[in-house]
Amino acid sequence: MDRVPITREGYETLKKELQNLKTVERPANIKAIEVARAHGDLSENAEFDAAKDRQAFIEGRIGELGHKLAVADIIDPENLPKDRAVFGTRVVLENVENGESVEYQLVGPEESSIEHGRISVSSPLGKGILGKQPGDEISLQAPGGKRVYELVDIL
Repeated sequence: MDRVPITREGYETLKKELQNLKTVERPANIKAIEVARAHGDLSENAEFDAAKDRQAFIEGRIGELGHKLAVADIIDPENLPKDRAVFGTRVVLENVENGESVEYQLVGPEESSIEHGRISVSSPLGKGILGKQPGDEISLQAPGGKRVYELVDIL
């Protein structure tokens, strides 16, 4: 079984979601099923069907999160080198074509969120950044054409 890199913050987020599903969502859904059953004929009971669908989702997500936590390999970015881009580091990139700068943190696939400035090390850009040093160029083929970035800084 392959280990999946994750930051401590990402691990804790998954753990909180799992805890919430087990202690809040699952019990609330069980009550919803009981209430729907009390309404009688289950064959035409939309509330019962919705509650059973929700139960299937909750149980599936609990299993998925349990697996993700089991294979998680927590990596502390503070203990990593700052001379090159590695998992957990924050980098500043500049688009060579238009001069736009962006800051990203390299994270595992479970934590990636472009809106929050976190990209997966398994994404094309993440793979391109890994191992680079300030001043290095990163070239990748995007759906809109070739993109070239310069790694400006490692934070």
